[in-house]
Amino acid sequence: MRKQKLLFLQFKKNNRMKYLILILILLLIPFFLFKEKNDQELLDKIGQMLILGFRGTEYSEDLDYLLRRIKPGGIIFFDYDVSLKTYPRNIDNLEQVKKLIKDLQQNSEIPLFITIDLEGGKVNRLQKFFSFKGHEELNNILEVQETSQSIAQKLREIGFNLNLAPVIDLNINPQNPIIGSLGRSFSKEPEQVFLLAQAFLKAHEGIITTLKHFPGHGSSLHDSHLGIVDVTDTYQDQELIPYKKLIEQGYQGMIMTAHIFNKNIDSDFPASLSSKHIKKLREMGFEGVIVSDDLHMGAIVSNYEFEKAVVLALKAGNDLLIISNNGQNYDSKAGERAKQAIFEAVKNGIILEKDIEKSYQRIMSLKSTFDKGS
Repeated sequence: MRKQKLLFLQFKKNNRMKYLILILILLLIPFFLFKEKNDQELLDKIGQMLILGFRGTEYSEDLDYLLRRIKPGGIIFFDYDVSLKTYPRNIDNLEQVKKLIKDLQQNSEIPLFITIDLEGGKVNRLQKFFSFKGHEELNNILEVQETSQSIAQKLREIGFNLNLAPVIDLNINPQNPIIGSLGRSFSKEPEQVFLLAQAFLKAHEGIITTLKHFPGHGSSLHDSHLGIVDVTDTYQDQELIPYKKLIEQGYQGMIMTAHIFNKNIDSDFPASLSSKHIKKLREMGFEGVIVSDDLHMGAIVSNYEFEKAVVLALKAGNDLLIISNNGQNYDSKAGERAKQAIFEAVKNGIILEKDIEKSYQRIMSLKSTFDKGS
């Protein structure tokens, strides 16, 4: 009888334990569901902070996977594939590009920045179809307005909504291999650059613009596509004047940070990865979207491990990162790697979630200025 009683008590105790475990599980389920939902929301916001490059001239399974898995903020188009050394990369003919853009927008949950470099002159990803004067060739406000208006009209007709232009670097060094020698600067005089850039911006109707390359690439001796450019001994404070004046006049669109190194401001990082440089831009009154220059350029890939560069760029204060995947090596997982690196950095307290939220809100505010179907 005593044995039966002990067995009964043990059975009762075991059932009580099972009951308590079940209650605990039921109580924890909402917690895990809430955590999973919060993590997914964070991942979705991180995706919006990426502008990604791709290979192909039509909508494909790879692109569909990219949109659904990464949910990027934007897509960037190129005519030439650097690593393959071939045309076309994304741009074959105008009807093909229009269809591809339409397919991208229709399959994206959130409207995409459909991005291109079209300054005019030698930087023109649509050079196969259109020719426009470069900045150096434009000598007065009327010419700038007409050229900018024409560029914007063509971009709108095709479906682009974000142009990485105009360049507001001062032509301090005419032999500069990436600015001066390519005719990409309006002038060496800051006031003239301000006036012509202002005209370009006002005439670029329906297209988001990007001032570049902050804090100024015009005095450099080398090309940041090939490596980090040190402007410590050549940089001039007047290179900030066009930025200051345009911001004072109300510009709050997008500004691109450059892969240039100036130890007088930051002895550790180039401007694109430097909180000191970006803080300076915010102190000038800019509240819009700050975008990094391409993180697949030689200046970055030859000096930083990819995930580290991505985290450094966001920690420094960039809102949006360009990952062109158009360098020496193509990486089909670049978007996933970037997104995961940022997510882990937030979870580890390296990047603050409140800063992700601030960037997300800036990005969405800028996106609200264009229509998905445009």
